[in-house]
Amino acid sequence: MADMGPGHVAPTAERVEAALRGAGLRVTAQRAAVYSALATQPHAPVDVLHATVRESVPGIAVQTVHGVVNDLTTAALVRRISLPGNDRALYELNDPADNHHHLQCIRCGRVEDVACAVGQAPCLTPSDDHGMRVLEATVTFRAICSDCERNEHG
Repeated sequence: MADMGPGHVAPTAERVEAALRGAGLRVTAQRAAVYSALATQPHAPVDVLHATVRESVPGIAVQTVHGVVNDLTTAALVRRISLPGNDRALYELNDPADNHHHLQCIRCGRVEDVACAVGQAPCLTPSDDHGMRVLEATVTFRAICSDCERNEHG
């Protein structure tokens, strides 16, 4: 499996199987590999997931990874993230108890999680809900990361 970032631990096979079954999905090698890749590589686009998954499922097609990501998203195991200026969607595991937003560098595209400022999901309340029940509030903080700032001035 690819390099894991800090705090991103590969789940056990039992945890992956339980998550898939709990969402009503059949456990397949492809689904398990994509789920595990997302646990260690949050904010990954499909091409990065494909490269990672090919290590454990040789010969898997990029279209298969697209299909698996769609299945996992439909089952609410995965969250699709569409960020301004990004030409491709990013994906992360969806934990309903994890109420967070994203910080995005406008130069290199690096994306980091940012805890919700206040309260439980959704942590933002619109001034007028127009009679709708708000399910989710998404905030993207656009910034310049310290590496890009250093390179710009160095």
